[in-house]
Amino acid sequence: MPVAKKIADAAKHSSWIRQMFEEGARLAETYGRDRVFDFSIGNPCVEPPGEFRRAMEELLHDSQLGLHGYMSNAGYWETRAAVAAYLAEDQGVPLTGNNIVMTCGAGGALNVIFKAILDPGDEVIVPVPYFMEYDWYVGNHGGILHRVSTLPDFDLDIECIEAAVNDRTRAVLVNSPNNPTGRIYPAPTLEALGELLSRKSRENGRMIYLVSDEPYRHIVFDGGAVSPVMAAYAGTIIASSYSKELSLAGERIGYVAANPAIPQIGTVMEALVMTNRVLGFVNAPALMQRLVAKLQGVGVDITPYQRNRDVLCAGLEGAGFQLFRPEGAFYLFPRSPIEDDVAFCREMLEHLVLVVPGSGFGMPGHFRLAFCVAPEVAGGALPAFREVGAKYFKS
Repeated sequence: MPVAKKIADAAKHSSWIRQMFEEGARLAETYGRDRVFDFSIGNPCVEPPGEFRRAMEELLHDSQLGLHGYMSNAGYWETRAAVAAYLAEDQGVPLTGNNIVMTCGAGGALNVIFKAILDPGDEVIVPVPYFMEYDWYVGNHGGILHRVSTLPDFDLDIECIEAAVNDRTRAVLVNSPNNPTGRIYPAPTLEALGELLSRKSRENGRMIYLVSDEPYRHIVFDGGAVSPVMAAYAGTIIASSYSKELSLAGERIGYVAANPAIPQIGTVMEALVMTNRVLGFVNAPALMQRLVAKLQGVGVDITPYQRNRDVLCAGLEGAGFQLFRPEGAFYLFPRSPIEDDVAFCREMLEHLVLVVPGSGFGMPGHFRLAFCVAPEVAGGALPAFREVGAKYFKS
């Protein structure tokens, strides 16, 4: 075999998201893009804000030397200081630039974290459903993903998490607002989780980290907010990016932020900086670092996302589908009308509607729609859902 067996096996069962994305491109070529309704991938449909364009224009006229050269593996100090200042207010924790490592997106940030904290065989607890790449991010560094159930409303089940903790547990990985459900974990839940992890860390004699994946933190609806995880637990490390809040998904710019209250925080930060280098990232993109330093607190207009959410929720519920109304992010995770969610998604393909099976997120019997799409896509797919709904939800 010319490649590693593990990778060859994985390639045969590659991400459902990517499979459907590629299928969408094929269908668009065959039937025309205006007849295909593609909800497969979380690619922002809103352009970056005007502040981004103005900051980019300023940089284009910046003639200082070394603008495109190497910098500290942790990133430019002025960028880290700007990120820390914003997060310190947001989290209610005295962060400084020394607690920040700039990374190649949130995916890069998670790999940096797990490379730094995991020994072979260490376990990372994750609530289901979850972003499917977590399997790889943990497995890349010798870890084992330990999946636990959530409550019917997709909130964390603290009892399930407690039952899963053992002497090999190194971290709990959460994602709020959640992909694929859009659930925001409320403050009392996070406080209960923090109390549990504090107690279990003492019992185990080593830190159990709370790793919080937060690329959707600022995409929240109906005046909601995401509670600060660092305020809930000292052993928190945040992975985030500007892919969604600034619509910079292709620019791969994000960060790791570690709570300064973590014991031996200096050693932890040294490990995070080192893993950023040895994983081959070396440093986050230089131009994007300079840009995001100027854009703390700036975000895209999320009105189109909330409009699409409302249109789709009303349309799918009217067609008979059961769903949780997303509080944030830009995903819907309805129940499939049949047990075989893969078969259902294939049936939707016949209607030129691309959705992703819940099996890919660890929860069969559901399907995911990414509603970061043009309004004509959100509205245009409803007749197909009504037709399919009439087939399965006969009164």
